[in-house]
Amino acid sequence: MQEEQADARVVESQQGRVLDGLRVIEIGHFIAAPFGARVLADLGADLIKVEPLDGDPVRQWGEQPDGRSLWWSVHGRNKRCVTLDLKSAEGRALLLDLVEKSDALIENFRPGQLEKLGLGPDVLHARNPGLVIARVSGYGQNGPYRDRAAFGVIGEAMGGLRYLSNQPPGPDQPPPVRVGVSIGDSIAGLYAAFGIMAAVWQRDRAKGDGKARTLDVALTESMFSMMEGMLPEYGRLGKIKQPTGGGIATAAPTNAYPTADGEWVLIAGNSEPIFGRLATLIGMPDLPRDPRFAGNAARVANVVALDALIAGWTVRHDAAEAIELLKGADVPSSKIYTVADCATDPQYLERDMVREIEDPLLGPILHPGIVPYVPGDAASIRWTGPEIGAHNDEIYGELLGRSPEQLDALRAAGAI
Repeated sequence: MQEEQADARVVESQQGRVLDGLRVIEIGHFIAAPFGARVLADLGADLIKVEPLDGDPVRQWGEQPDGRSLWWSVHGRNKRCVTLDLKSAEGRALLLDLVEKSDALIENFRPGQLEKLGLGPDVLHARNPGLVIARVSGYGQNGPYRDRAAFGVIGEAMGGLRYLSNQPPGPDQPPPVRVGVSIGDSIAGLYAAFGIMAAVWQRDRAKGDGKARTLDVALTESMFSMMEGMLPEYGRLGKIKQPTGGGIATAAPTNAYPTADGEWVLIAGNSEPIFGRLATLIGMPDLPRDPRFAGNAARVANVVALDALIAGWTVRHDAAEAIELLKGADVPSSKIYTVADCATDPQYLERDMVREIEDPLLGPILHPGIVPYVPGDAASIRWTGPEIGAHNDEIYGELLGRSPEQLDALRAAGAI
């Protein structure tokens, strides 16, 4: 199977990538802007990542066999990495030369930091009037919180997610739990990537306006925008949406249910036909006619009793057996996956979402595949996260035309 997938990728590589020809500069750090940049790089953009001389701090995060970050292998993949001291005049001059040859720039410094460096949007646009700039920050480029420090977890808290990601309120309520990954950063990065493509499209399409645009993406607003009906329900009804644990406040049954072997199976039976099939499967075909469960609103109101009936069925089966029975009844279901489950799942493997990649610094390593999948496109993992400054000579020498002597002088001055 792996050989067939590899052959398919070779064929695809002859067809071009969807973002071939788009050049984007990343001067982000940690997660938000670099994640958005990786999405663009995976789809074929020429992504030039500008790092300080000691590299992006994420190079030091996560598990570190032989002192090399496994996460960085993914986080920095498909990017050409250069070092640059933006506090030096030589470093700023090099960045502006790169700007002149690029379509877009993505950054996630604190608001005002680019301006302090003498690299604000006015300066960047003076060098390249068509440059699209995506600025990612905690609270946005203006407002009373503009200058506060923030990371993704702050965006998750202020955006409303952290309050909701918990069990329902109770007397021994633990602190609201984290989702498990830096979801606030990643969603802000996705918004930035989408904004870049929208702005480039408007600039370059046949009847486009040819204008540059500066995008302002806030971590807090990115999370707040994901909160479904939470705000209109508060505005009209005064309702404060509460945590619901594993369930959904607006639909039932949808929850995780225990199994005989100590696993959990997630079942989503929240439409009338599906609920009917689920009721028949668990040996209670009359449930849809029970006034407590006749219609979604009634099921939501009586969800505790309904979940107990479903759990009484699941707990009599091992997880694998329960999944097979639910699949046979055409009821949406899944066990709660660990990464080991993800890495061996036939659906992920068939769609090349789990790939074994040869990292020259780490050896064989598993990478997640590329999202979105574009049939017929040649998007691929062209290389893994490179060493600090791995592409300095290639970018500054070949792209910007600096001579070997000039590059040596820049190194001696500490500019690159």
